[in-house]
Amino acid sequence: MTTGQPRRATTLPTGTVTFLFTDIEGSTRLVQDLGDQYGNLLADHCRILRDAIERADGIELGTEGDSFFAVFPSAVDAVAASAAAQRELAGHGWPGDAEVRVRMGLHTGEGTLGGDNYIGLDVHRAARIANAAHGGQVVLSDATRSLAESSLPPGVALRTLGAHRLKDLANSERLFQLDIAGLSIEFPALRTLDARPNNLPVQLTSFIGREAEIAAVGELLELARLVTLTGPGGTGKTRLALQVAAERLSRYADGAFVVELAPISDPALVLSAIAGAIGVREAANRPLAETLKESIHDRELLLVLDNFEQILGAASRITDLLTGAPRLRVLVTSRAVLHVHGEHELPVPPLRIPDPAHLPRLEALSQFEGVALFLERAMAARPDFAVTPQSAPAIAEIVARLDGLPLAIELAAAKAKLLGAEAILGRLGSRLAFLGGGARDLPARQQTLRQAIDWSYGLLTPPEQAFARRLGVFVGGWTVEAADSIGEPAELGLDAFEALAALVDQSLVRREEVEHGEPRFLMLETIREFSLERLDAAGETADLRRRHARHFVELAEQAEPDLTRDPEAINRVGHDHDNYRAVLSWAIETEEAELGLRLGFALWRFWHQRAYLNEGRQWFERLLAVPGAEVRTAARARGVTGAAGIAYWRNDYAAAEAWYAEAESIYRELGDRVGLADALYNAGTVAAIRGDMPAVFEKLGEGAAIGRELGDDAIVERFMVADGYMAFMTDDLERARSLLEQGLELTERRGDRMAIATGNHTVAQVARLQGRLDDAANHYLRSLTGLHELGDVASLTEPLQGLAAVAVATGRAELGVRLLGANAAIRERVGGGPPPEWLRLGDPLADARAMLDEATYARAWERGLAMTADEAVADAMAMTPAEAPTS
Repeated sequence: MTTGQPRRATTLPTGTVTFLFTDIEGSTRLVQDLGDQYGNLLADHCRILRDAIERADGIELGTEGDSFFAVFPSAVDAVAASAAAQRELAGHGWPGDAEVRVRMGLHTGEGTLGGDNYIGLDVHRAARIANAAHGGQVVLSDATRSLAESSLPPGVALRTLGAHRLKDLANSERLFQLDIAGLSIEFPALRTLDARPNNLPVQLTSFIGREAEIAAVGELLELARLVTLTGPGGTGKTRLALQVAAERLSRYADGAFVVELAPISDPALVLSAIAGAIGVREAANRPLAETLKESIHDRELLLVLDNFEQILGAASRITDLLTGAPRLRVLVTSRAVLHVHGEHELPVPPLRIPDPAHLPRLEALSQFEGVALFLERAMAARPDFAVTPQSAPAIAEIVARLDGLPLAIELAAAKAKLLGAEAILGRLGSRLAFLGGGARDLPARQQTLRQAIDWSYGLLTPPEQAFARRLGVFVGGWTVEAADSIGEPAELGLDAFEALAALVDQSLVRREEVEHGEPRFLMLETIREFSLERLDAAGETADLRRRHARHFVELAEQAEPDLTRDPEAINRVGHDHDNYRAVLSWAIETEEAELGLRLGFALWRFWHQRAYLNEGRQWFERLLAVPGAEVRTAARARGVTGAAGIAYWRNDYAAAEAWYAEAESIYRELGDRVGLADALYNAGTVAAIRGDMPAVFEKLGEGAAIGRELGDDAIVERFMVADGYMAFMTDDLERARSLLEQGLELTERRGDRMAIATGNHTVAQVARLQGRLDDAANHYLRSLTGLHELGDVASLTEPLQGLAAVAVATGRAELGVRLLGANAAIRERVGGGPPPEWLRLGDPLADARAMLDEATYARAWERGLAMTADEAVADAMAMTPAEAPTS
């Protein structure tokens, strides 16, 4: 509904201008409450706003329903108009004594014209600022504030609201509020992406159009709990889903999370992907589905499951989650319907495009979403790109030829960096004619998208084309180094970085920043599929997959020793987890048992540290069943060692001991003394869990002798520490203290962060049993800090429990119970933990129960169970050594 006609100046101002967006908060409720009287209310609202805009020399650009869009040559005038309008709206007598609250957003930026309207990022920024506001509130960008603050109207002041991440804008924006005397100045938190928990990715380009689709998806999510956005590749399903999630984030108390499913081809991994996205850890000896349902049962969440089409077999798992979590909403993007009960499908249409045979006036051309998208992306590639009477027909033809597919339009618009609209159309037209005989069983839009991508490939040089198709072998992204190693650009006469830059310029590859280290690159999944097709056609797939596998096996083996030393090494492995999964699948498919087992061993510590214990177990079960994996080689010994490590942390000690024994046997056969020393250490320490101390000391003694024989100080030191801990286990505390303190000193010299953390824990254990509680607390805290910095959640439960025991022993029973409750919750989420037999804690919970009344004890335990690992560490850090006096 549009009320009244906007008053337009003959010429819209350009250069630096200030944009104003407004709309009525709760207009749907007002319509329902007032019925026929709403028309009078809307007319009065429009008159008040229109008069305020006109008095301040603003120009009304359009109204839609209760929304206004206006522009001002002056930021000072825009602020004055907003304040005046809010005062008049607040003082007006509305029908039925209704309360009309209008939110307003102001931003100053570049006034770039596209026809008779403004386009560009600054328009979108103003709109997003308005969307973040509440009824009765005027929110300004920092740019508007800087120009207007020295000339504010009487009775108006500025209040800083801090930096906020706005929907679909890449950078945080410092925002301010107009405090208008006599009006309310207290409002809820802004409706920005900071308002609720989320992992919604930063969008580097603005979202164009789709207002009707956003509203339709929003309405469906109110009615249904499972909504599937369908359509062929390139229709913008993912971007629409992310925008809906951003727009509706404030409606979900526990946030909105996107789960990237494109790298996954095994339906069994879907729940792991969901758990990882929302921070749910796998639990020991318990199906992940149960753990996940219990975790989200009472949470009000929106999950965006992106690219579901290749794992349709997992659809029943999603309905099962919905059954167990009544406040969960799921928004799926897929090229195919899931066909499950309760699903509501919404086909995503192309962007609106003009009919080239019946073009509208030049001024109205940018009102079509497809044209607006092309213009904005073309201007990003070349700032002086403009629509003219000469270029308008060509632009309309381009978006029509591309059927309004967003990805195809963006690919075409990127060529504006080199070509004008007419030249783009000419290249596109000839390419379409050339590919006119494509497969008839493909959807028409998919054919068009393939043609658009192929045309982009055609603009590359032959060496760049070869490099681009080779990059399709990566899953989930890559680094420059990986592209250089696997894509081998040098043999094509290319430099890896320059070639990647060329592909980024052509919109075939995207660059993404990581928090630390070099940037990573990735392909949209549709383009990756296209690249893989070209790779198959070139007969290069088998060679590239083998190269990919060898590269990532070597990369994992290089990283493996650092996984206990360097958090960044763990993060690097995490970034490429999908590539590693792809290599493991390839090794199983091609029966490359040796490579697969080598990779499994290199990754097992990562799976332990990042709580992928169940996934790690599944990979080892499959790898050890590959034909050839049974051969008693060094790779087999490493594989069973990794499988044993996973079993140990899952508390399956029988399996761990059997696999460690097999590794010991193989290394003896091979004459591998270093490998044998490692196997003896592992077999000996696991034997200690079942109390077979003669076997323990026999194996540890042999291992230490090997270390001395080889002259390897690290091996000797490792067995000295193990000997010290066995002394602790057998109550020889003075000997344990001497060996463990000596071991810690040597470890600190080497700088192995996990060994240092473990050493501090073992020294603390002895100090606790000796009653030196201040010393124990000090070492436990050092251990806890080190493991937390490494991100090793499973291992930090050891010092966490030690601190809990010290807390109880020194009279801080509530803290001890909280920490033990947190430990129980962490073990459940992780899926395992250290053997209780190692800790010798006694029963601090019973001691605490004797010190506390039942209600206090129960309250502390429940608080602990609700803690995250980070919260538990912070709580434990409150226990300084000074507060843990010696007894």
